[in-house]
Amino acid sequence: MQRQRVIIRTLGVATAVALAATACGPQTTESAGSASSASSSPTAGASPEASPTTDNKPGEPSPSASASASASPSASPSPSVKQIMANGDDTDQVRELQARLRQLKLMSVAPTGFYGSKTTAAVKSFQSKNGLNATGSVDEATWKKIQSASKKPTADELRPPTVNEVDAPDPRCMEGRVMCISKESRTLAWMIDGKVMSTMDVRFGSENTPTREGVFKVDRKEKDWTSTLYHTAMPYSMFFSGGQAVHYSADFAARGYNGASHGCVNVRDKGKLSALFGQVNVGDKVVVYW
Repeated sequence: MQRQRVIIRTLGVATAVALAATACGPQTTESAGSASSASSSPTAGASPEASPTTDNKPGEPSPSASASASASPSASPSPSVKQIMANGDDTDQVRELQARLRQLKLMSVAPTGFYGSKTTAAVKSFQSKNGLNATGSVDEATWKKIQSASKKPTADELRPPTVNEVDAPDPRCMEGRVMCISKESRTLAWMIDGKVMSTMDVRFGSENTPTREGVFKVDRKEKDWTSTLYHTAMPYSMFFSGGQAVHYSADFAARGYNGASHGCVNVRDKGKLSALFGQVNVGDKVVVYW
């Protein structure tokens, strides 16, 4: 009997070691509140996909809370005033509105084209500061005021390269060829000699399987790779710390920050990562920081 107990303990230890050994895949059982190690950061919590009060389009995480705001008496427009844009709209004009509100420092998130609670709050704030009826909806008078107070948005302002705003680079990213990865802003910036060449949104591991922080080097690249532990596809993998790698994640593309990796740095824009994969060399530096 004692011998059987020893064998069982030995098997348990061996299993734990194997699970810690290598590559990662998406965690499908994480809740939205604990899905990413970055979610504990106040800045990360402000991400468009990290909160139910977002301006993401229907079909992305939780626009229902934004839509419900339209039922609030404070957000209801006067029936005698014709509204140009209002809560629930999804148009290019809304995208322009959001870009202009961002210029005025009334919105911090990138334009989505969907008029949700964050846009409503920003419009209300503008109306209050400019002596307008603070309905949260845009009528002709509000739209003219916003246009006169801002400039026509550029293409990059309308569709920024990342949903998340890129952090100021860590000092360790300022020399050489570096994938500069910020856990606070949840972005990856590809930098050469201090100049940002491209940026993309990223996702990290959960509290139980955190993405390691520090300075690393790309030790190998695998264009087509499948996790040996979780049997999930990891295209365009660039390994930098044991089994942890920067790689494309279909789960991240589908679920956003409602999921997490098992420690890898997930990228959701496959086209951007494909281009980056072609530029990064084995031996290039990787900096992961808060």
